[in-house]
Amino acid sequence: MNHWIIAPVILPAILAPILAFVMRHDISLARIFSIAGAAALAAIALGLTVLAAQGETHVYELGNWPAPFGIVLVLDRLSAMMLLLTSVLALVALLYAVSTEWDARGRHFHALFQFQLMGISGAFLTGDAFNLFVFFEVLLIASYGLMIHGGGAARLKAGLQYVVMNLAGSTLFLFALGTIYATTGTLNIADLAVKLREIPIEDAALVRVAAMLLLIVFAIKAALFPVQFWLPSTYANAPAPVAALFAIMTKVGAYAIIRMYTISFGPDVAATGSMAGDWLLPAALVTVVIGAFGVLGARGLLPLVAFSVLGSMGALLVAVSAFSPQSTAAALYYMVHSTLAAAILFLVADAVISRRGAGLGLLQASPVIRHNGLFAALFFGGAIAMAGMPPLSGFLGKLLILDAMRAPDTMVLVWVVILGGSLLTIVGFARAGSIIFWKSTAIDVPEVAAPMPAQPLAITAIFAALAMLGLLTVFAGPAMDYFDATSQQLYNPAGYISAVLGNGV
Repeated sequence: MNHWIIAPVILPAILAPILAFVMRHDISLARIFSIAGAAALAAIALGLTVLAAQGETHVYELGNWPAPFGIVLVLDRLSAMMLLLTSVLALVALLYAVSTEWDARGRHFHALFQFQLMGISGAFLTGDAFNLFVFFEVLLIASYGLMIHGGGAARLKAGLQYVVMNLAGSTLFLFALGTIYATTGTLNIADLAVKLREIPIEDAALVRVAAMLLLIVFAIKAALFPVQFWLPSTYANAPAPVAALFAIMTKVGAYAIIRMYTISFGPDVAATGSMAGDWLLPAALVTVVIGAFGVLGARGLLPLVAFSVLGSMGALLVAVSAFSPQSTAAALYYMVHSTLAAAILFLVADAVISRRGAGLGLLQASPVIRHNGLFAALFFGGAIAMAGMPPLSGFLGKLLILDAMRAPDTMVLVWVVILGGSLLTIVGFARAGSIIFWKSTAIDVPEVAAPMPAQPLAITAIFAALAMLGLLTVFAGPAMDYFDATSQQLYNPAGYISAVLGNGV
């Protein structure tokens, strides 16, 4: 076994308690170790991605107990890609938090941040549905603490809503797992893939119930209509670097849908058939509409960004709902793009608000802020990326989704909703940008002293994320080759099942 597979879980799991108990009174030392840990995680994730790119599925058996009886971690192209995206995003968010001293506004920021990385990494690597639940709980517990970091009534209120929604989701998750285990006698994803295909359709009522419960749970995590209402207030009130890291949180829900409904509850499983896609598509389309109108009507910069994240999740899940190799490859490309674009916008919004003042909404002309041109350029880059305008990767991502969604019975509706949503998003961002950066130079008001002076490291982190979007655009061909190979691996689960169970299919 390759022991590097468990490193993305072990590294933050060891580092977090050290940060919490040994370095809790030394913020400088905590920052050094936290950044070093995030950089090491990114290096490990890059190595694992190179390993997975060879096409083989790698299995790590904890305690040398074979599946389906033991706990296994599974590394394939999809899990490696998500690990790399998480680690890069974490490093950007952490550099910004340290530079702007967000991490010093409350206790145990770095410990919670590492626990969050542990939960996210475990969720991407686990090959067992129950341990997917366990890692969900780990990352959610850490996210509760990060969500209310720095205090404040609005943050506590949004955090309470976030907690309640996710506790409800966790309860449903346990019900779904219990139903699956009662029906099949296993929770190993590969073993489920074998046993679910053996269940005749006339005996599959409980399987369909469990599959629907799981879909609802993952829809909550992904902020899909009609359980999307927790996201705008949560993301808009979270500390900026936390909101940037949370950009990957909804993708955990999307990842779980892709993983479970291609391998275990695949389109070829008679017991469930196309049920997941039939429910996902209309919900995803409504989510796009809600996100677009939310951007158009937002009265604050952070709510505007939060609604744009909601709309991007809708577009992502529209592609996922087709459950075809082409649409899934397009979804994976757009997943990487939208995660980075959301993080950029949250960090830029925080930098602007810290200089402009949180009390001014988007309906008011802005005072002149320091480095107006620099932040206008950063906001413009993030906005065109999120809205899907050329030349950045958002345009290519939405083009790939539209190209994949050409089924005659849904093509017109999908194209109208996605293109209409993009138009409303463009108008909303243009309105916000004109008020903040253009009107601020057209009125005669004194410059506002920045409560938080410009930090080169924070600006560098934002530019680094923008550069990644540029690279995703320039190297779209090789990136799509990887995503196409990943999609083909997902829709041919024999290799995954054989690698995990070790006895063929």
